[in-house]
Amino acid sequence: MRAVALDIGETLVRDDRHWGGWADWLGVPRHTLAALVGAVVAQGRDNADALRLLRPGIDVAAEYKAREAAGQGEVLDESDLYDDVRPALAALREAGVRVVVAGNQTARAGTLLRALDLPVDFIATSGEWGCAKPSAEFFAQVLDAAQVLPYETLYVGDHPVNDIHPAAAAGLLTAHLRRGPWGHLWADAPEVVAVADYSIRSLHELLPIVTS
Repeated sequence: MRAVALDIGETLVRDDRHWGGWADWLGVPRHTLAALVGAVVAQGRDNADALRLLRPGIDVAAEYKAREAAGQGEVLDESDLYDDVRPALAALREAGVRVVVAGNQTARAGTLLRALDLPVDFIATSGEWGCAKPSAEFFAQVLDAAQVLPYETLYVGDHPVNDIHPAAAAGLLTAHLRRGPWGHLWADAPEVVAVADYSIRSLHELLPIVTS
């Protein structure tokens, strides 16, 4: 393998702050919103449906802008990264592997991630590309960023529907990460086990995979 592409949420970055900020903005307990997010995603629904359950008819994009205007907008810093992110990605680059970061996040999240100066070659988000997972267009963009052939690229993510299945359909190799709620929920699901080329619990497991 010559390139590794990684999802963002619950692969590199914890989602705690993201959903906690929304809970605070809507005036509900953080546990309530976290539980609703888990419920709607387990049902195969969009995670923003959790916000709509709490406030029917909510315009999520408008509320996002209102949060930004009120100084309660999106924040992302070193404390949001999982502990293995920097050392694992640095090891991949030192081994000569191209490292790409691409996930379903806002354009602002892309700016914030780049400000962290991660040891990667490329960072982009769905908000910047104008297309989102699980679309084929998103994974075509991933391959453009990887600059190698699909079978030379390993896509790493926690979500079967957004990460593993569409990446495999695009011809990429896949590694399912048992991390975060979705990673744990579906780790042993037969359809995930059958499709994922690898199952990992830490990003440190990537180096031996790509250099073997």
